[in-house]
Amino acid sequence: MSKNILIFDTTLRDGEQSPGASLTVNEKIIIAEQLAKLGVDIIEAGFPIASNGDFEAVKSIAQIVDGPVICGLARAMDVDIDRCWEAVKYAKKPRIHTFIATSAIHRDEKLRKSKEEVIAYAVRAVKRAKSYCDDVEFSPEDAGRTSLEYMCDVVRAVIKAGATTINIPDTVGYTEPEEFGGRIKTLFENVPEAQNVVISVHCHNDLGNAVANSLAAVKQGATQVECCINGIGERAGNASLEEIVMNLKTRKDYFNVNTNINTRELYKTSRLVSSLTGLYLSRNKAIVGQNAFAHEAGIHQHGVLQSKATYEIMNAEDVGWSGENIVIGKHSGKHAITALLEEEGYTLTLEQSNQVTEKVKELADKNKSIERDDILAIAMDVLGQLSEKEQRIKLEGFIVTTGNGMIPTASVKLLIDGEEKIGAGVGDGPIDALSNAVWTIIDPSVKLEEYNLKAITGGTDALADVSIKLRDANGKIFSGRAVNEDVIKAGVMAIINGLNRVMNASQLSSKKSS
Repeated sequence: MSKNILIFDTTLRDGEQSPGASLTVNEKIIIAEQLAKLGVDIIEAGFPIASNGDFEAVKSIAQIVDGPVICGLARAMDVDIDRCWEAVKYAKKPRIHTFIATSAIHRDEKLRKSKEEVIAYAVRAVKRAKSYCDDVEFSPEDAGRTSLEYMCDVVRAVIKAGATTINIPDTVGYTEPEEFGGRIKTLFENVPEAQNVVISVHCHNDLGNAVANSLAAVKQGATQVECCINGIGERAGNASLEEIVMNLKTRKDYFNVNTNINTRELYKTSRLVSSLTGLYLSRNKAIVGQNAFAHEAGIHQHGVLQSKATYEIMNAEDVGWSGENIVIGKHSGKHAITALLEEEGYTLTLEQSNQVTEKVKELADKNKSIERDDILAIAMDVLGQLSEKEQRIKLEGFIVTTGNGMIPTASVKLLIDGEEKIGAGVGDGPIDALSNAVWTIIDPSVKLEEYNLKAITGGTDALADVSIKLRDANGKIFSGRAVNEDVIKAGVMAIINGLNRVMNASQLSSKKSS
């Protein structure tokens, strides 16, 4: 009989730790609702102690999203665990996930604690979490570099304390597949009580082994895999959910396990996460990349025309990819546009649907042919808009002068916390001049790290999709994004969107410290 493998999605916690991938509370809820449709078993919604924003996101998801277990992360500290419970307690199925580092390098260099002290912290944390809810997960951080004997000692102690899921993380992506699978095998051999709890794995991709290590662990008896949509996460990212799931499904003859994932939701979930985080996929990304089911070579094309099985080991339909486009124009109604967005995994409010529809009609009135990607870009722009309260900086107007043999110059008028500010600048081009004009008004400690311009579709009238990354004085990265048919306006709107996020975070920080 096939075992069932639990899929623990940490896109909203570990995935959001990708530099520049910060999401608003509303964006996190949209992703969480799509993850529930996808059929993940557990959603790790965030790290509630990290910030007020993270706390509110976890709390909102716990209140709104039905189906999966809603999990929050907490260090092995009372204040973390208490805060985590305050966020997840609203869920029908809450979980507290607590952790402490166990490898020698972490114990000696980071924690400066003995083996015995670390175990004592772990046991106390699990017991405190257990006083709040029955579902408690524990992770020995950097287990991949922890001695096998000590790792087993820690696991034995926290199971006795009441942990119901034990996660073995390869926190820095150090191990090799055979080695990591052997670690799980050794755990079962030396800790018999591990048979009575869920053994989970959480692998990072620093050496490109995250998926392979996770699958090796499943082969050795692990029954939960922690992963992220599109493999996003800190540094080189985490194990990719879609790759894990489709390996287990496509090679069921090898693994002999099942998951609860509705694989037909994979493609739209991937696109949704990519769109809202601004982390774009490479064309050749496995399972969900643009080229995943594309064939250009004549030999391949001939084979596929005779039988798809000659060069395709999966059906595109099984991951939700169809390749069909719906034609939308100025005569299209809100229902058609909303239906298209729902197909892609977007859940919009009535007000947001109205905004998207109005923007689509405005674009169509300018004689532009509207394609699916245009509508998705407009929807992303609407969803990424900050609330009136959060828009501390507003664009009132700008002028740019450029031409052959002229130095591009720009002036900009901003409204900052209700006060009108005017700046002027020059640059190598119109957008550079406009950016420099903005920086004559804004705190110079905020630096523009990246500026990316993407034409949504072909043609001179293509929508401009601009994404930027800003770094504040503390080194924290913030993203901004805007979509507009005017490439210059899209650029300045993206910068202002990012600056508003910087200012709101700074305000939050000052409130917390006061």
